[in-house]
Amino acid sequence: MRKVRVAPKGMGLNDFVAQEEGFFAAEGIEVEFDWKTFRGTQSSWKGKDYLSRPQDKPYTEAKDASLIQCACVWGSISNASAGMGRFVPDCYGVSPWAIFVRADSKIRRPGDLKDVPVSVGLRAGSHFNVPFRLEKYLPLEHIRIVNTGGFGARLKALLEGEVEAASLLPPQIDMARQLGLRKIIEDEFHTLWWVPETAPVDDVRAYLRGLERAERALESNLKKYLHLWKSAIPPEFENLHPWDFDRFTRGERFVYQPIPRAEFDAVFTQVERWGLDQYLKERTFENLVYRV
Repeated sequence: MRKVRVAPKGMGLNDFVAQEEGFFAAEGIEVEFDWKTFRGTQSSWKGKDYLSRPQDKPYTEAKDASLIQCACVWGSISNASAGMGRFVPDCYGVSPWAIFVRADSKIRRPGDLKDVPVSVGLRAGSHFNVPFRLEKYLPLEHIRIVNTGGFGARLKALLEGEVEAASLLPPQIDMARQLGLRKIIEDEFHTLWWVPETAPVDDVRAYLRGLERAERALESNLKKYLHLWKSAIPPEFENLHPWDFDRFTRGERFVYQPIPRAEFDAVFTQVERWGLDQYLKERTFENLVYRV
């Protein structure tokens, strides 16, 4: 059986369901999760610039030729443009996103976030979503972010009073609810799979088919799989609270349909407007995609 390495991002259950139910094996692959990269993306990124984040190192240091990852639509396209792999345009994910504050915060609506640094992970979904959503309520010059890092680090910073607001993704959104934190704004965004240019096409294709099988299983019986969220809880949070996984929500959904081309074009316009285009190089669609 062909071995395939995957760094889960922990925003959805599909990877864990496909592994538990044998969907990957049914597609002829043995998936090995890269827990080092995964836990790294959950941890603090303070002092780390773009190209030195945990998810960048397979490209900038290890020169990994096959690791499959997934990031927000802005991140995956920007990473490919900067020379780190290519993005898969043939499918996408749909993930929840939200900004939370502590229960005693004076912040109650998006406009109250004027000049308030929001905890994010640099140039990742938690970052790009902040200007994307808040520019409806605030001028860009009054939208502030602080690079805390992965979603475990952001939730920890909020709980400990290091920041006043944090941009959160699944399952931290459900964790924040169970911890009594207050939601200020929520929405959804797209994610894209992101692979090295040299990754074997048959392996990537088999992996995505496994995710699709998992999607059907989740749609059929979500409650059966909610306990698998335990795999996505950062170690430092495992014993912080008696997590009720039955009350967790679905998280990211997998859609095996092409991402609209207009969304690709919009990404470059948006990151330029937000001043996040410094590392972009290649911008031609066909030179950035990995076809399966």
